Amino acid sequence: MKHFVAATPETTRCGIFNACFSPVLTIASGDTVTLECLSGGEEVMPPPGAGFAIPPALAAIHAARPPRMGTHILTGPVAVQGAEPGDMLEVRIESVEPGMDWGYCGIRPLAGTIPEEFCTYFLSHIPIDRQAGTCKLPWGPVLKLAPFFGIMGVAPAPIYGAVSSKEPRAHGGNIDNKELTAGSTLFLPVNVPGALFSAGDGHGLQGDGEVCVNALETALTGSFTLILHKNTGAAPLLTYPRAETPTHYISMGMNEDLDQAMKIALREMIGFICARSGFSREQAYQCCSLAVDFRVTQTVNGEKGVHAMLRKGLLF
Repeated sequence: MKHFVAATPETTRCGIFNACFSPVLTIASGDTVTLECLSGGEEVMPPPGAGFAIPPALAAIHAARPPRMGTHILTGPVAVQGAEPGDMLEVRIESVEPGMDWGYCGIRPLAGTIPEEFCTYFLSHIPIDRQAGTCKLPWGPVLKLAPFFGIMGVAPAPIYGAVSSKEPRAHGGNIDNKELTAGSTLFLPVNVPGALFSAGDGHGLQGDGEVCVNALETALTGSFTLILHKNTGAAPLLTYPRAETPTHYISMGMNEDLDQAMKIALREMIGFICARSGFSREQAYQCCSLAVDFRVTQTVNGEKGVHAMLRKGLLF
């Protein structure tokens, strides 16, 4: 069955994950839900007369003055019937479509990868050609779009209460992994009944690192097929996000220390290889050195990210 959730003041949260949130929709495992996702607080909206139309739904969310812990506008959460802590949620990203004809990219003081060198506010509004699948930077270059959701996540464990959307964590959230375009799949651990999946932080394109703190921030509409995998053993099926593209298996690590994020991504990949192949940990460790690429996902969200990419068919 297919469902649609429009972005409204009632179906969105601003910068907050919380296990206490009531679902805006409950679906069965295997159903597909399309989420309309908007981006940008009032402080980054284009000025009147600049030629960029602000979607009425985004203006309505601003007018509602919702509580904010961060800048991201998240649509959801969507509950999956039968999901319980210890299960795993498979999120198949069926489609990702730009939702407006512009995006923005900003630099702000005390943020980004080298804030000591960029101490002034610098905001660019960037036209998007949805038909051509490109954007044109104000200073000239035309770039091809590669849209994906910076944020996809489930509710964190209830003990954490309200959690900012800024930092990616074990529940997913602000992963900012540009590999997770349409056709890819994200796997998330379930922490609460229903799982409570949300998405947002639309990116028209982004480089690994997202170094200035923004990608091409824009509105996206995405369709997700949510498949529940029940846990029949004592241990959780998954404790950390993993992903799969048509060409690669992906493990992830997040930590405020980039070295620790690297170690987490490595341990996750070692565990994945062992589980899929029956190799020993020593053999899997060597395989990671020989056949896995480790990339910096982002360095600007407090919790930095590293993702490991294993090309399909190399080891098993």
